[in-house]
Amino acid sequence: MPPPEPKSSAFAGDLATSHFDIAGADLVIGGIPVRELAARYGTPLFIYDGGVMRRSYRMLAEALSGFARIHYSVKANPAPAVIRLFCDEGAGVEIASLGEYRAAQAAGVKPQDILFAGPAKGARELESVVAGGIGEIHLESFEEITRLTATAARLNVTVPVSIRVNPVASAQGGAMRMGGKPAPFGFDEEIIGDVVGRVQSAPQLELRGVHLFAGTQILDEAVLLAQWRHGIDVAGRVAAIAGQPLDTIDLGGGLGIPYFAGDGQLDLAKLSAGLPALRQQLKSDPLLARARIVVEPGRFLAGPGGIYVAAINAAKVSRGSRFLITDGGMHHHLAASGNLGQIIKRDYPILAPAHMNAAEGSPASIVGPLCTPLDTLARKVEMPDLGAGDLIAVLQSGAYGRTASPVGFLSHPLPTEILIEDGRIEIIHLQEAP
Repeated sequence: MPPPEPKSSAFAGDLATSHFDIAGADLVIGGIPVRELAARYGTPLFIYDGGVMRRSYRMLAEALSGFARIHYSVKANPAPAVIRLFCDEGAGVEIASLGEYRAAQAAGVKPQDILFAGPAKGARELESVVAGGIGEIHLESFEEITRLTATAARLNVTVPVSIRVNPVASAQGGAMRMGGKPAPFGFDEEIIGDVVGRVQSAPQLELRGVHLFAGTQILDEAVLLAQWRHGIDVAGRVAAIAGQPLDTIDLGGGLGIPYFAGDGQLDLAKLSAGLPALRQQLKSDPLLARARIVVEPGRFLAGPGGIYVAAINAAKVSRGSRFLITDGGMHHHLAASGNLGQIIKRDYPILAPAHMNAAEGSPASIVGPLCTPLDTLARKVEMPDLGAGDLIAVLQSGAYGRTASPVGFLSHPLPTEILIEDGRIEIIHLQEAP
């Protein structure tokens, strides 16, 4: 018989212990109990622990030392306070819209440290980032080459660019595959010769490198290493076709974090152990030997440091099933409801942050205030005896939370967001009083 599946309650407790502090009944974030933060700022509430985010960055930076520079993927959490934290640690950023460019500017990011990707960059977006300064623009269609060429000519500047490549199927992996099939992202690997020719024929575009992004939420370091190896191979072919060395090889992001009972952690030691072979692969090609390697994680850096806190408005039993009905839900945290890419809906790690020392509870469904059965944060999670006024907290919520959710649905107010570190609190967004 297969081994029993790990309990989600034990998984949530293990995550809480590994990332945060626990004092008696209280989960403590950045030196302050969650129940105190909820009393001060109200619920629903996103709390980001700056210390946990820094720790994630430093562990990855150490693992990649001497191989790659980290660019934080702003889409994971575009709060300027979060962007600033990672840039203070030494990261650049990767953006995918003019709004993210402005968030990076508000965080004080230097233009040369910003990479701009995305399949539908409009003329206004391109003009704004070129005029404001940009490290590189990653080209994803022939129309974009034409549009950017016109923008550069109008502003009389030369724009550094990379070619985003949609890799072949054999290079894929992860929970959501970004290439290897017909896709809106980048140029198919099979036509890179034509793409290089078009870019080199545009006098105001300076070909700097290549960009590949093969998949997301990867928990297997062997998959990452295989994708990176293939990315370097593609870069070598682009350099050979162009007849020039490349300055940048962007290997994408996709580094995952555990969300569900039974998920493993990405093994950074094994990832690091695989890098000497990639360094040798680069060194053996004179056109790549001096290239700057970039990786662009988002959720790996921001995800573990965040929690989403909601208050219970009602506890009820319906036909023998226990329900905890909260003031927060999928309109703030779509990913936790299972409606952001999950095929089989599974429960995120959830716990009661003011009952950490409670005896093991009983199964409950945790649902939000929206008039739809889709608004379910947990389908069958072990919770202590809770009632109106008690709190629940969804862990692993620092990435793809509020800004990846349908916040306008049913016109509930936006949740408060705060960043806390060593007892110091920075308010990102404060919910308006009703």
